[in-house]
Amino acid sequence: MGSSNKGRTVMEVGADGVALITIINPPVNSLSFDVLFSLKDSFEQAIQRDDVKAIVITGANGKFSGGFDILAFDGVQGGQVKEPKPGYISIDIITNTMEAARKPLVAAIDGLALGGGLEVAMACHARISTSTAQLGLPELQLGLIPGFGGTQRLPRLVGLSKALEMMLMSKPVKGEDAHGLGLVDAIVPKDELVSVARRWALDVAERRRPWFATLLRTDKIEPLADAREILKFARVQTRKQAPNLTHPLVCIDVIEEGIVSGPHAGLVKEVNEFQKLVHSDACKSLVHIFFSQRGTTKVPGVTNLGLAPRKVNKVAVLGGGLMGSGIATALILSNIPVILKEVNEKFLQAGIGRVKANLQSRVNKGKMSQEKFEKTLSLLQGTLTYDSFRDIDMVIEAVIENVSLKQQIFADLEKYCPPHCILASNTSTIDLNLIGEKTRSHDRIIGAHFFSPAHIMPLLEIVRTQKTSPQVIVNLLDVGKRIRKTPVVVGNCTGFAVNRMFFPYSQAAILLVERGTDVYQIDRAITKFGMPMGPFRMIDLVGFGVAIATGGQFVLNFPERSHKSMLIPIMQEDNRLGETTRKGFYAYDNKRKASPDPELRKYIEKAREISGVQVDPKLTKLSEKDIVEMVFFPVVNEACRVLAEGIAVKASDLDIASVMGMGFPPYRGGILFWADSLGSKYIYSRLEEWTKLYGDFFKPSAYLAERAAKGAPLSAPVEQVRSRL
Repeated sequence: MGSSNKGRTVMEVGADGVALITIINPPVNSLSFDVLFSLKDSFEQAIQRDDVKAIVITGANGKFSGGFDILAFDGVQGGQVKEPKPGYISIDIITNTMEAARKPLVAAIDGLALGGGLEVAMACHARISTSTAQLGLPELQLGLIPGFGGTQRLPRLVGLSKALEMMLMSKPVKGEDAHGLGLVDAIVPKDELVSVARRWALDVAERRRPWFATLLRTDKIEPLADAREILKFARVQTRKQAPNLTHPLVCIDVIEEGIVSGPHAGLVKEVNEFQKLVHSDACKSLVHIFFSQRGTTKVPGVTNLGLAPRKVNKVAVLGGGLMGSGIATALILSNIPVILKEVNEKFLQAGIGRVKANLQSRVNKGKMSQEKFEKTLSLLQGTLTYDSFRDIDMVIEAVIENVSLKQQIFADLEKYCPPHCILASNTSTIDLNLIGEKTRSHDRIIGAHFFSPAHIMPLLEIVRTQKTSPQVIVNLLDVGKRIRKTPVVVGNCTGFAVNRMFFPYSQAAILLVERGTDVYQIDRAITKFGMPMGPFRMIDLVGFGVAIATGGQFVLNFPERSHKSMLIPIMQEDNRLGETTRKGFYAYDNKRKASPDPELRKYIEKAREISGVQVDPKLTKLSEKDIVEMVFFPVVNEACRVLAEGIAVKASDLDIASVMGMGFPPYRGGILFWADSLGSKYIYSRLEEWTKLYGDFFKPSAYLAERAAKGAPLSAPVEQVRSRL
C-alpha cells in the first residue's frame, strides 16, 4: 500500500468542457484508499472549475476498475491499515460528492467494472460500455457484501430479482446483456467509448438527455408486496444452498432495508453491516484463500530464478480412460492440441468417445456452441503408435497403476520424444523415481496429478523429485495456468499432498464406526460442517476398488499410524462396491439416489469381531463437534507431517489443496487455517487424549507437539517459531 507506485487518478479538461478523470492502478485499476482519495480530489476540482461543464470517468489500459483493493482488507483486518471513518467512501464521497454533484458524471466502461468499480459507475448519471466489458458485484465470494452502495443502486437499475442473482451468485454480466437490463445506457465500440461518453455527458448537462440520480430511481423496483415475496424466496434458497454462511442473508436484509425504509437508510445499514463482516471469520478465511490461491505459483528456488516458461504447443496423453480423457478434454478446451494414444482401436474409440461426451455435456448446458464443439474436437487426434511424438512438448501418462507397464512406457517415450519434452505422469500412488528408473531423463520427469473429473476439478498437483529441473516445473506451472487449474507444487512421497493429508479422513471414520458411531451420523455431521459429502458417501462414489488400492499404499508406507480394518474388504466380497453396484455404505436406486441400508449392520459387526474391538458407549453418542474433530484432527496431524518433511512449500498451499482437491469449505480457510483458528494446543491435547483411548492412529506428530508446546500457529514458517524460543 505505501509503495511509491501507489494508485492515483489523473484529470484532463478538453476544449469541449469535459473533464476526463482516469483511474490508474495497474493491473486492474483496483480502488485502493489512495485511488479513492485521489478520485475525490479530482472530482472536487472538476466541480469547482468554471471551464468544466461535465465529467467522464474511465480506467487506464482498457479496464474501468476491478474493484476495491483486496490487499487493503488484509491490512484492515490485521490493523496495519488505518481505514477512513465508516461511510466516508460510500456516503461522503460516492453519494454526497459524486452522485449529488451539480455537474453530470458519465462512466466510460471497458474491460471490467467489478465490485467497487461497478459501484462507482452506478453512482454516475449514465454509463456507456463496450459489449465485452464484464460488470458485476462479486463481493460475496469474499464473505462480504457490496460496501460502496451496490446493495442499494443495483436493484434500482436492474430490478430486484436480477440484482439478487448478480450479488448472491457473484454472477457478472457482459456489456451487451447489461444494456438489455438497464445497467448501462449505451453500447459502443472500444475506440469510440470515451468520445461518445463525452458527448453524452454534455447532452445531459444541456438537458438533451435525462439526468438520473440512480439512488432516487424507483421505476425498476417491484411493488412492496411483490418485493417482499421475492426477498422471502431468496432467503429460503440461500439457507438451503449456504446453511453455514450468514453474509448472504445480511446482504438480503440490507437490500430490503433500502426498499422498505428508503435508500439512505439502506446505505447506512450497508455501511454498518459491511464493517462487521470485514472482521468476521468467513471473510478472513475467504480473503486468506484468495491470496493463497494466487500464491501457489511462488516456489522458492524455482520461480524466482528468472526462468521464462517454454511454450507447450502440443501435448500427448497416454490412456483414454476416465482420467486420460478428462485431461485431454481440459487441454483442448484451452486450445492446446492433443494426441491421444491407446493400445488398440477399440480403447482409442472409447477414449475419443469420452472426450466427445464431455464436450457434448457443455453444449447441452448451453456453455458451448455447436461450432465451438466442432472446432475444439478438431484439436484432438487419436493414435496407436509413437510415430507422431517427434514434435510434442509434453506427454501426460494416464494408464493403469502398474509399475512395470509405466517403466516400459517411460523408456519408450525417451526414445520417441524430443529431448526438451516434459515427461509427466498422472500417477496418484507410484513413486516417480521408480517410474523413471529405466530412463536417463530424470530431470524432465514430473508428476501432473489431476483430480477426477479432470476437466472440472480445479486443482493440479505438480510433483517434483529431487532431480526434476526448475525449467520443467516452470513450464508445467504455465500449462496449469493456461488450462485454468490452480497448480500446487509438492514433493514426491506416497499420496503427495492431497491424498496423503486425507488418508486418515476415511480411516478415522471407519475407526469410529467399528467402535460404535453410526455411519450415517458421521456423514451428516461432516456434510453439515461444509464438505460436499461425508467420507462414506465419498468411498461409495470413488468405488471400493480404488479405496482399497490407495488405502493399501498408506498401510504399507505408514503402518504405525494406519488404522487397518476389514470392513471394506468384507463388503467387497459380497459384491458391494459402491455406487456402481448400487450397494456400498448406502443403497442406490436407479437414479443414483442414496439411502441408508439396514444390511450394513452385519458387516460392521463382522469387521468389529475381526479387529477385536468393543463398542465404546462414549462413541455411540458423539456430538457433531466431536465427530468433526475426530475425523479432521488426524488430517491436520498428517498435514503437519507433510509440511515438516518439506513435501509442501508452505502451509497456505495445503489450505488450497484441501479446498480444491477435497472440497474442504473455503469459508473455513483451508485445513491449517481452520486448525489455527482452534489453536495448536487444543488440537494436540485432543489427539493425546484419543491416543490413550484408541491407539497410535491419533498420535500427535513431532511438528504438532512442538508448535503446541510453544503455543505457535501450525502455519507459521519455521524461522518465526524458532525466534519465539
